[in-house]
Amino acid sequence: MSRLLLIGAAAIVLLPVLVIGAVTGGKAVASPSETAATSIPAEFLALYMQAGIESGVPWQLLAGVGKVECDHGQSPDPSCSQEGVENKAGAGGPMQFLASTWSAYGLDADGDGNADRWDPADAIFSAANYLKASGAPGNDEAALFAYNHSQAYVQQVLAWAALYTETSAAPVPSLSGGSTVAQAAVAYALSQLGTPYQWGGEDPGVAFDCSGLTQAAYAAAGVGLPRVAQAQYDAGPPVPAGQPLEPGDLVFFGDSTTSVDHVGIVVSAGEMVDAPYTGAVVRIEPFPTRPGAAFGQLTYLGATRPAATTATTVAGW
Repeated sequence: MSRLLLIGAAAIVLLPVLVIGAVTGGKAVASPSETAATSIPAEFLALYMQAGIESGVPWQLLAGVGKVECDHGQSPDPSCSQEGVENKAGAGGPMQFLASTWSAYGLDADGDGNADRWDPADAIFSAANYLKASGAPGNDEAALFAYNHSQAYVQQVLAWAALYTETSAAPVPSLSGGSTVAQAAVAYALSQLGTPYQWGGEDPGVAFDCSGLTQAAYAAAGVGLPRVAQAQYDAGPPVPAGQPLEPGDLVFFGDSTTSVDHVGIVVSAGEMVDAPYTGAVVRIEPFPTRPGAAFGQLTYLGATRPAATTATTVAGW
């Protein structure tokens, strides 16, 4: 591995434009989406991109891991940033390496003579090293499962990777598009992947039902929605039939437009995040995009675009 490029303070201030050019060295690399450029700290974005070029692992995949593990070093968990501090599982650093895994895959990426899992450069390049050894690129899901033995974790990282990808530059399916409000709602829904379903649930990280999740997602984006699926459908505004869906659109299922039983939030073409039923968890799953098509025992009824307006919060059920 070549030495990490040094980025001056002035360039960091001007990120993402200058650093993207600096770290790529003129090599072709997928541009960050607006979400990536505005939410990933400059230093981390540059490191993800450089590590991606060096390793061949998509930088968005690394950024997805960095988001889920420690929010790109911004998590208040001391194990993410405080030298020597580990969480209860024994993981430490911004990419949350176990000591045993670090001993096998840890790298001294910045060439200071010390491979340190709490150092962002060392941690990010080492994560790329580990993912590549585990099958990426090519078998990203297997590589992520090796990183963390949880299918919910795998889907959450892949969803963030997609959110960080510019539409015109995917190797990863893009979730970019839609308004800033819609992207914020999608980001919140993705952050709840793996949360158990509970009827009436509306407690982040503890339990959600379908409409509780969509209401919370839009509340996080500054838009109030009614509490139940029927009322959310009625609140609109509807997406006209035949118009492509966008990330953040709400999709509804039931027996009829006056008997709506389920709602999810679109994250990409034909895929939604939803809290499906008792015994399941918040997850990404496919759905039919043709109104009238079957979705299990329900029917796909259509979609609304709450980001296009500011709804009034409706209390109660």
